[in-house]
Amino acid sequence: MTTHVRLPTYFISHGGGPWPWMKKEMGDAYARLEAALADMPRQVGRKPRAILMVSAHWEETVFTVMGNPKPPMIYDYGGFPAHTYQVHYDAPGSPDIARRVQQLVEAAGLPAAIDAERGFDHGTFSPMRAIYPEADVPVLQLSLRRGLDPAEHLALGRALAPLRDEGVLIVGSGLSYHNLRNFGPQAHDVSKAFDDWLDAAVVQGAPGERAAHLVNWAAAPAARIAHPREEHLIPLMVAVGAAEDDVGERVYHEDMFMGGLVVSSFRFG
Repeated sequence: MTTHVRLPTYFISHGGGPWPWMKKEMGDAYARLEAALADMPRQVGRKPRAILMVSAHWEETVFTVMGNPKPPMIYDYGGFPAHTYQVHYDAPGSPDIARRVQQLVEAAGLPAAIDAERGFDHGTFSPMRAIYPEADVPVLQLSLRRGLDPAEHLALGRALAPLRDEGVLIVGSGLSYHNLRNFGPQAHDVSKAFDDWLDAAVVQGAPGERAAHLVNWAAAPAARIAHPREEHLIPLMVAVGAAEDDVGERVYHEDMFMGGLVVSSFRFG
């Protein structure tokens, strides 16, 4: 199935835990992020055939795609109110697209598998609640590969690029800053340093140079403070790889997130 309009790709900052279901407890702490996520359907311009979400919260030894036609919920967080362990995001899966993803990944010489049981983790269901609250678009997740090799995940994105012409929206879901031991006002300067570098690397620079910058991301200012472990950054590599020659744009930016963090989301194409 082909379409006449190539879809963009995204790297989104997905927020913490089940935040869309915690407005009573959190007030407007997520208002700007929620507004940015809610604007994505307008930016895309039409309803996708499906969304392929690469979540920071799923790692496997081979790239693994969700094949469950009716994905359950995975409450992969702790310490939240009891009601947040009862929430649901009931979008259907898409076994057909899962098989297409596996085919593309294997054709690129990368290992791939299908998990017929896997459900949605909060790296998917929390942002999707804001993007498509009616859960009326099929959603499937694709794992990261253990080892978190940036070049390999850029190659994964390149392999997935044909999906953009087949109506599938590719979304990398992580956080542009993810250091749970250094949150709040004291992290403002280091998160800004890394965010400034990230914007320069994926937006201000030439598209053809992005991959080289991202392969060497650990040399960026404050890189290992922003990401002591890089699983929340690696989904960006997939989004960039799938839109390697396209212009990047920062579509969400906040400099006082959760009391002082500088965070961003990006669109390519």
